[in-house]
Amino acid sequence: MELWDIYDEKKEKTGRTMKRNDWNMRPDEFHLTVLGVLQRPDGRYLITRRRMDKEWAAGWWEVPGGGVRAGESSKDAVIREIQEETGIDVSNAGGGYAFTYKRVNPEEKNNYFVDVYKFILDFQEEDVRTQEEEVSSHAIASLEEIKEYADQGVFLHYDSIRQVFE
Repeated sequence: MELWDIYDEKKEKTGRTMKRNDWNMRPDEFHLTVLGVLQRPDGRYLITRRRMDKEWAAGWWEVPGGGVRAGESSKDAVIREIQEETGIDVSNAGGGYAFTYKRVNPEEKNNYFVDVYKFILDFQEEDVRTQEEEVSSHAIASLEEIKEYADQGVFLHYDSIRQVFE
């Protein structure tokens, strides 16, 4: 069973944990997730498409990411998530932490912080090995293509992370 640390409104660990995806959080409790934007030196980005059997946002495009496990650092989590979902190791890539945003969803009892990272790494199409359980396909997309998916309403988190692309 995967556990996540519970944070307070100031993004400080409370010392308590929760089961992954156990959405029964109090209004002052948060969990931490990460998103990793991976850019090539030519300015194109690696994006992945969620599987159609996903409960939420099935078939949408996104950047790799996921929950930070209890005791895990945000940076270790984003490196792990990118590796798991794309097969790309960004541990020695340029770039790093970009910013954090916060979401409060009292009706869903799911409040969270998202640490957003941007890595710059020279990789090729054949280097990408997607995780079948999470990803149906991938693309090495231009910013214009990403904006087009966002305009169609099928790019997850775009409005929250758009500044990392600019």
